[in-house]
Amino acid sequence: MEITIGNDFELIRKAKSIRYQVFTLEQQIPTELDFDGLDEESIHALVTKQGASIATARLNIKEDGSSILARVAVTEAYRGVGVASKVVQALMNHAQNIGIQSIEIHAHGYLKSYYERFGFEFIKEVEIVGEHQLIEMRHQIMRT
Repeated sequence: MEITIGNDFELIRKAKSIRYQVFTLEQQIPTELDFDGLDEESIHALVTKQGASIATARLNIKEDGSSILARVAVTEAYRGVGVASKVVQALMNHAQNIGIQSIEIHAHGYLKSYYERFGFEFIKEVEIVGEHQLIEMRHQIMRT
């Protein structure tokens, strides 16, 4: 398994393909809600295994040194084996390496305890997307 971090055209194309499969086809989230115009300015993590794209997430960095982790998606065949954790941790490490101060997420409500294991703290319930209640969580990055 290999994780690539970047924002070139081909990486974004592969990330969008995974997200279309997971969000649009499986979770029935309207495509226009996923493809929000922030992909080109975000940093993406893409997980591949034997050349196949299997997971992705993105980090959108704001001018104030904060960031938003979003669009965590894993293809069905690779769920439940720790791939999502690897992609989240990779972007968290990248954020720390480039000096980001905090990471915010809007995650499905049922993932609250999952993200707490990474050090995220619950802030509040936010919007409902499709049939999914989202929650806002934040992780303050400690400087060493």
